[in-house]
Amino acid sequence: MLIYLRVFKESFVFAISALRNNKLRTALSLLGVTIGIFSIIAVLAAVDSLEKEIKGSLSALDNSTIIVMRFNFGPSDVPRWKREQFPDVTYEEYQYLKKNLPDMEAISFVLGIPGGAPLKYQEVTTAGVDIGAVTHEYYNIEAFEFQEGRFFNEPESVSGSPVIVLGHEVAENLFGSSDPLGKEIRIFGRNARVIGVLKKQGQSIFGNSRDGQAFVPVNFARKVYGTTKGTVFPELIIKPEDGVDNDEFIAMLEYQLRNFRGIKSGEINNFFVNQLQGFTDFIDNITGQLNIIGLVISGFSLLVGGFGIANIMFVSVKERTNLIGIQKSLGAKNRFILSQFLFEAIILAVIGGLIGLFIVWIVSIVASQFTGDFQFVLSPWNILIGTLVSALIGLISGILPAISASKLDPVEAIRTGM
Repeated sequence: MLIYLRVFKESFVFAISALRNNKLRTALSLLGVTIGIFSIIAVLAAVDSLEKEIKGSLSALDNSTIIVMRFNFGPSDVPRWKREQFPDVTYEEYQYLKKNLPDMEAISFVLGIPGGAPLKYQEVTTAGVDIGAVTHEYYNIEAFEFQEGRFFNEPESVSGSPVIVLGHEVAENLFGSSDPLGKEIRIFGRNARVIGVLKKQGQSIFGNSRDGQAFVPVNFARKVYGTTKGTVFPELIIKPEDGVDNDEFIAMLEYQLRNFRGIKSGEINNFFVNQLQGFTDFIDNITGQLNIIGLVISGFSLLVGGFGIANIMFVSVKERTNLIGIQKSLGAKNRFILSQFLFEAIILAVIGGLIGLFIVWIVSIVASQFTGDFQFVLSPWNILIGTLVSALIGLISGILPAISASKLDPVEAIRTGM
């Protein structure tokens, strides 16, 4: 073991010496590895950051969350003309499923209001605020964090009380630094009392954020908008209990809703059951494909880098032929010479890789400054991958030069080097 530590030390010294004595030649040889590692890790870091941002935007909802509506998230075998005839989900269906659907943690009836609505406090007006008209159970489905106040409770939800919960940005625009709790604002042409303000979230990759939203009881909004098709977009958001078989739960959900709507056996569903898990799986699939494409493209840069390392190692063998002959004549084994040059190749490749990783780190910091809330992340896992790939390239590139060095005849090596 000690002899290999000594070999590693000597190889490290030779590698550093090569960098010092032949700066331009060594730098050009390492450039391929540097560019290759930079390309691979930059792609991995960018895709990881994108995936983290997307899943972070979806993290408010559990992967098991189910959304029932007359629209579908993805492609459908149902003709478009038939889909357009599907009825909206109703408040009565929400009440029915709430009583009759087993293994359910929470269900919320939600009205999507196109274009949002203006909010007014005294002389200050904020236009186009995204209004979430929901039942009180929505609090148990989405991960809300409050800066102050609370969400509306069941009596307020059922009665349609004129209360409102504001996103951080909406509260700042309307009230500035003053306390909004208990104040009344105008919404839908009516007064509503502020009972809560959400913590600042920041903008997601989809461009949406709870900071610019406000939440009111769905029955408060129904008094104004009703449920006329096309005016609002109703949906049911359902969260199953932990550990429940998803397929069985969806089958029971479809059975109950078909039963309520009187859909006969053999007829297709006139609603869509959309699973959030399917969307996250789709995201995983896309990011996986991006990673593969990036790795293939970056692999060509590494191929060039491998040839560069091999070239510098062949030159190094030729320059040190005399030294190799002397080492062998003093009893150095072939595996000692082999290990020495392999270690040197690996060290040179890792140096090139570390330079590439450093460049990625600098670029990620600079890029994050220009992308607002989107943060590029160079994870420890990606750093480990970059280092291991560099070492592997050095190992592969150094094998042939190391074998040629280990097989040199000591007498011929000394004679050739003189």
